[in-house]
Amino acid sequence: MADTLFPLDDRARAYDRMAKALEWLGDSWQDWPALDEAARAMGLSPHHFQREFTRWAGISPKQFQGALAHGAAGDLLRQGASVLDASLETGLSGPGRLHDLFIAHEGLTPGEAKSGGKGAELTLGKAPTPFGMGAWLIGPRGLIALGFIDENASPRTGFEHQGRSEDAAFANLAARYPAASLRREDAAAERMARDVFEDGQPLPVCLYGTPFRRQVWRALLEIPAGQTRTYGHLAAAIEAPKAARAVGAAVGANPVSWFIPCHRALAADGRLHNYHWGVARKRAMLVYERAHLA
Repeated sequence: MADTLFPLDDRARAYDRMAKALEWLGDSWQDWPALDEAARAMGLSPHHFQREFTRWAGISPKQFQGALAHGAAGDLLRQGASVLDASLETGLSGPGRLHDLFIAHEGLTPGEAKSGGKGAELTLGKAPTPFGMGAWLIGPRGLIALGFIDENASPRTGFEHQGRSEDAAFANLAARYPAASLRREDAAAERMARDVFEDGQPLPVCLYGTPFRRQVWRALLEIPAGQTRTYGHLAAAIEAPKAARAVGAAVGANPVSWFIPCHRALAADGRLHNYHWGVARKRAMLVYERAHLA
């Protein structure tokens, strides 16, 4: 599905401010702050804030506040559930995904994967996404991994990552295939980003994982957009009800953020935490996809 509300570069630049706006509105919605107050908190004029928020999220700040109030979603937001009413009944092949994916599990051969990517020629590149600047890892048959870059991220606290610098994000992706031949080509990543985010073209996604991990990743795709499931629910969905911990590990090993929606998975306590690319980004993804599919 092409996303025409906001040029991709502008959405990437707006992401940090919009993530903060979602958090601020989620914490203050019960006070019904006026547009002026919300804009001031973001350092923008009311007109600029209204325009930027609406174009990025697909709904206005007032509509977002109304959704929080009517759905009592302030608590749900902090617990990681859907922010807006979950009114769509969707399936894997229905409108439950914002993008059409071609899943090619043989993106790397078993031999290449077991040897750390030896013999594989992969491309690293930086390109914009609606959730800030993306770190893309691309193979001959499609996207192998997607992460995110946060140059001004706060330091890690405990197990919580607030984000990674460009060098750290690329190192994180490259470490998954340490023996592969890697080259840097931002233009290749930019072409892929615009193909999928602006032109709505199907995205070839190349994955290699154990049968168990592939089963978990497919279960992630079956969660309706904007909704969430605990690791326990996912374990039950793949008929392995006692394997919630292993499911959590498989979710954490998902290399293709956003497109394989690990942001829809929660630990047993239901809180937003332990997202590989920052909790604020996980919150923003859930809000964004519900707003754009409503």
